[in-house]
Amino acid sequence: MKNLIFIKMIRYWVVFTVIFISTLISVSVNAVEVKDLYVAKVPIESQGRSDLNKALKHALRSVLIKVGGHQSILSHQSIKPQLNRYNSFVTNYRYERSENKQFLKASFDQAKINQLFVDANLPIWGSLRPQVVLWLVNEEGLSRNLISETSESSLVSTVNDFTNHRGLPIAMPLWDFSDSAIITSSDIWGRFAQPVYHASKRYLAEAIIIVRLSDNSLLADEQLANKNDNCQMLCQQAVSLDWSYFSANNEDEIPRFSKLYQGFNRESLLTQALSDITDDIYQRYALTTGENNQYEIDVANIDTLSRFVKVHQFLQELSSVQSVKLTQANGENRRFSLTLLGSKQAFLASLKLNKTLTQQIDLLDPTLNEKVPVFYWEQF
Repeated sequence: MKNLIFIKMIRYWVVFTVIFISTLISVSVNAVEVKDLYVAKVPIESQGRSDLNKALKHALRSVLIKVGGHQSILSHQSIKPQLNRYNSFVTNYRYERSENKQFLKASFDQAKINQLFVDANLPIWGSLRPQVVLWLVNEEGLSRNLISETSESSLVSTVNDFTNHRGLPIAMPLWDFSDSAIITSSDIWGRFAQPVYHASKRYLAEAIIIVRLSDNSLLADEQLANKNDNCQMLCQQAVSLDWSYFSANNEDEIPRFSKLYQGFNRESLLTQALSDITDDIYQRYALTTGENNQYEIDVANIDTLSRFVKVHQFLQELSSVQSVKLTQANGENRRFSLTLLGSKQAFLASLKLNKTLTQQIDLLDPTLNEKVPVFYWEQF
């Protein structure tokens, strides 16, 4: 009897462990599906033809950078000639006004834009992108302030504008009681890993970024001397910035620290740093379209032609998938060979966000990594 109870306890423990680990797996995909990747909103002087053409070209450049993830693509030999063919890619546009300024909002053909990258063998950064939490400390003189999402600071607008321009999901902390109970601005300025990791968990981030802006302690002695003499009435005040990157998924990974940025404008320095950070993150997630990005999956419960059509269409419409091919049918099981435009991790993460195809994982199977992953269609 005792042995039976013991066996049942072990069985319950195994079931609980599997459920717990599966839960961890499901929340470990800290990614956000970015909307409007193929849409850009740019300022425009007037609705005249000349200004319209300039704005459409500007909008196309913005979309190409968002989709490609890196500014250097605009100088690529296959992309550069296409910048003057903006009318070939535009699907629609409209004018908008905001704060007494006029803007053009233009949409571009997703298939045509993607084909540009495929033809040029350039990486495509899909719509599923890593969530970033940004801890930004602004030092002015002897005062250090953490910039939250509700701060009355132009730096917040700088971050939001950059997010829209480059398509990188950036969350700024709430800096409410929950945050302040865990971490201080001194912890962030000192880049102390443990409190930073702890405070960042609530934001479900894939990457943790600390940015330090300063007109004091990050300046060189010569710059400080100029600041303290009469030059402060005649000269622009120098500002310095640095940033550090922490992987939210691996606390053992050594943080990366940037160079020191120098300038005279906080917003410009922050935009430059965010651009470099985006390029750094992009290198980890984008995958060259010319590589062999084949991936096989099984869908185990396709029992009708109608369901097969729905599954095939669903896979084909995913932004991370270039093509879908049925390679095997066995009972209700269908095997699909996918050509991916992004990484396998990005594809799996997009499925977790959609929750239409759910993966069945037997964590106790020692051959798990060697098998074709099995999914179930959840729409009936």
